[in-house]
Amino acid sequence: MNTLLAHYINVLQPEIFKITESFGPKWYGLAYIGGFVAAYLLMVWMAKRKIGQLKPEEISDFIFMGALFGVMLGGRLGYVLFYQPQMIIEEPLSILKLWDGGMSSHGGILGLMVFTFFYARKRQISWSGIGDNLVVVTPLGILFGRLANFINGELYGHVSDVAWTVKFPNEFLHGDLSENHPEQASQIFRTIGEMEPQLLNGFGLADSSGAAMMERMRENDAFREAVGEFLNPRHPSQLYEGFLEGLVLFAILFAVRIKWRSAPFGTITGLFFILYALFRIVVENYRVPDAEEIMGLTRGQFYSLPMILIGVGFLIFAFRSKKPHPSTV
Repeated sequence: MNTLLAHYINVLQPEIFKITESFGPKWYGLAYIGGFVAAYLLMVWMAKRKIGQLKPEEISDFIFMGALFGVMLGGRLGYVLFYQPQMIIEEPLSILKLWDGGMSSHGGILGLMVFTFFYARKRQISWSGIGDNLVVVTPLGILFGRLANFINGELYGHVSDVAWTVKFPNEFLHGDLSENHPEQASQIFRTIGEMEPQLLNGFGLADSSGAAMMERMRENDAFREAVGEFLNPRHPSQLYEGFLEGLVLFAILFAVRIKWRSAPFGTITGLFFILYALFRIVVENYRVPDAEEIMGLTRGQFYSLPMILIGVGFLIFAFRSKKPHPSTV
């Protein structure tokens, strides 16, 4: 019973499998691939049913270019501009190091928006018409990404006493525990010194021993429980975001898209921007901010506010133009 009631300690391995001690394909990379594949399959499914403007044989090129120039480029630039602008001056080449992590969902969404605009303009078809299908599949990528965030133990939530809280060792490895709860951090150092002294040097964790500590926690149940005793139980905010911004948002948009095939261009796009922003604003209340606040709001909440205005703009455009989706591609 004690085991059943204990808080889950997240020591999941970021790699799907390891080729060497420190290298292997990661769940985070698979999440992107899964999102692109799911988007391709669903957009082809809709195209075959005459939903939207693209033909089935056009989807693969659209997804490939959208993934590269929209999601990847937009997500990375969004992360740099919205969260780490000092990188531009201090270490500009690090912007290209995608393997080190650092992507922004807001940046990825805006990147797709810009890419779709130029794609539609070149093809001389409706920008919002393409967007109405694209935003239906976008939440699936968000869902996979948030699951990968949970596996990585990053972007965790605030301390809580709800029954489903999770303990994340990364709060200690990233310094959050030392900064906000120094006594607990000291207890963990003592525990490591007693059970795994080779992980320490004179000042703290030895170089690169954070990964070694996590590996020992995966392998040694007693060590994991001993360290976990001093970690804070937290909201699994990554799962909240995956549920709301991913699964729930997808279900709503997919249902509207299928049931209301003749909706004016921009209707589904407007719903996406508004609902995503509202869901993000709500869940940010449970997530530890990963950057300084702006006007009392987290970065995620602040950057979501313009998305509501964008969504309203799409809806106004849609119902003023009243141009329905064509029944055939």
